[in-house]
Amino acid sequence: MLKILKSLSKRILGSLFKSRRTLKIGFYGPPNAGKTSLANRICKDWTGEELGIVSAVPHETRHVQMKEEVKIKYKGRTLGFKIIDTPGIATRIDYEDFLKYGLNKNTAKKRAKEATQGIIESIQWLDDMDAVIIVLDSTQNPYSQVNITIIGNLVARKIPILIAANKIDVKKADMKKIESTFPEYDVVGISAKEGTNMDEFYESLFKLTKKI
Repeated sequence: MLKILKSLSKRILGSLFKSRRTLKIGFYGPPNAGKTSLANRICKDWTGEELGIVSAVPHETRHVQMKEEVKIKYKGRTLGFKIIDTPGIATRIDYEDFLKYGLNKNTAKKRAKEATQGIIESIQWLDDMDAVIIVLDSTQNPYSQVNITIIGNLVARKIPILIAANKIDVKKADMKKIESTFPEYDVVGISAKEGTNMDEFYESLFKLTKKI
């Protein structure tokens, strides 16, 4: 009986510790889907400070950046999160793709090199995540090699997933297509830029933590 009580006590204490620790939440997805915009929105909502720079030029985020502790409150509950914003995942990076944004050749080559290193860093960080929010551009076709690769890596590691269908404020957004492409995952439509549907996002985020 004493052995059973000790085991039960250990499980209860372990559960309490797990619920109180800061959960590491990673933001993953293709370039320019809005990962940093969403991370900024969350950090601004709960800390008053943004996390990173947003740009129309792909691969603006080329190094992992984070906010150590963001306490989010929702419906009487409070959870501490470590927000980890990662560089966009891509299967091909060509410096020439940056030239059309007005970058000179040397700057474009440097950006391409840093972006490639950033992708490697993003993948390496996966093993450190408690859960991942995949941010997808709802105006783009969700069925892509990049998205399948990201989800495949997460499934292999048994990391809980929430899909944020971003840019629903744009006319050609098609959240339904994302839902039908990934029916086994929770999908929440948002506009990180406008702050649209963030209450539903936070509800989904708290629901995600129950899977950890």
